[in-house]
Amino acid sequence: MPRHDAYHNAVRRALINDGWTVTDDPFVIEYEDVQLKADLGAEKTFAAEKGERKIVVEIKVFGGLSFFNDLHKATGQYCNYRALLQETNPEREIWLAVSNWIYEAYFQRLSTRKIIEAQQIGLLVFDADLEEVVQWIR
Repeated sequence: MPRHDAYHNAVRRALINDGWTVTDDPFVIEYEDVQLKADLGAEKTFAAEKGERKIVVEIKVFGGLSFFNDLHKATGQYCNYRALLQETNPEREIWLAVSNWIYEAYFQRLSTRKIIEAQQIGLLVFDADLEEVVQWIR
């Protein structure tokens, strides 16, 4: 069983509070010779769109000694998951969940914004204390 990030339950509840149904915990990505586990899978029905959105969420704490070392690991993992999801579950969007204080402290930097933009990483910013989604950034 994979180790849950410190924010796992807070993000899970934030998604539920935002109207999502958590369908997978963890979300298993199986492709050929590998099985990977993203943190969560969720679905939400949108009446106005007459459709359903399906997502995979990878939660990151960024609690290491170096923000950029953590960012390298997080973006690499995100891109690997996205590549395999395109083959196995193309209907699912992948999102990188980061706390609002990490977002404010580090993701506003020009260098970080350039990396996130270049890698086309979707961010789910959450408030761990309030257990709510603050914003979705694509």
